[in-house]
Amino acid sequence: MRKQMSESLFIGTLLAISGGLMDSYSYLYRGQVFANAQTGNVLLFSIHLSKGEWEPALHYAFPIAAFLCGVALAAFICYFGRHLERLHWRQICVLFEAVVLFSVAWIPQSANLLANSLISLACGVQVEAFRKIEDVSVATTMCIGNLRTAMHSVITCDLVGNREDKHTASISSVIVIAFASGAVMGSILIRHFGAYAVCCGSIILLGCFFLMFLPLSTRKK
Repeated sequence: MRKQMSESLFIGTLLAISGGLMDSYSYLYRGQVFANAQTGNVLLFSIHLSKGEWEPALHYAFPIAAFLCGVALAAFICYFGRHLERLHWRQICVLFEAVVLFSVAWIPQSANLLANSLISLACGVQVEAFRKIEDVSVATTMCIGNLRTAMHSVITCDLVGNREDKHTASISSVIVIAFASGAVMGSILIRHFGAYAVCCGSIILLGCFFLMFLPLSTRKK
């Protein structure tokens, strides 16, 4: 079975940087809508809905629906692509994401609803396709679960002395830091390149696509 590095820390770090960049881009440049943090979108959708503000509610409803479609799409890609010989199914996912993000760069701000929905679609694909890094369950497009895992592992490592908990805390912490770095990068790039800042995320994902051709592990999930 061909070796894969799709669950390596290096790939996970790059994906988390891309995730932070996408979220900062959608929030700062595309009308304060979260691409990744669907909790925030559900909250804001519900608030606008309770006030009868239908148009603002739709600005959050469509990204939520697109995110769910992205999760479903990744599941389909996994099911139908898991037996491919030349490509790992996760490579198809990141290539799809890269193409989607590149297309978003050319969408005018008058169509932010479409842009945010496409970004959320890409995030849904990523969060479903990459759920483990170095055997640690993480999310590369959001932080709340990673923060909880990191703190829980730090405490249990100190109390029990389990070396696996130390490993889990380290991986989770690195992913959180990478996500934050991506958000900072997104903010800086927006100031210089505006709509085209999201292309950096596309480049990072393309890098992941090619890096996944390199052998690292004999596992292929």
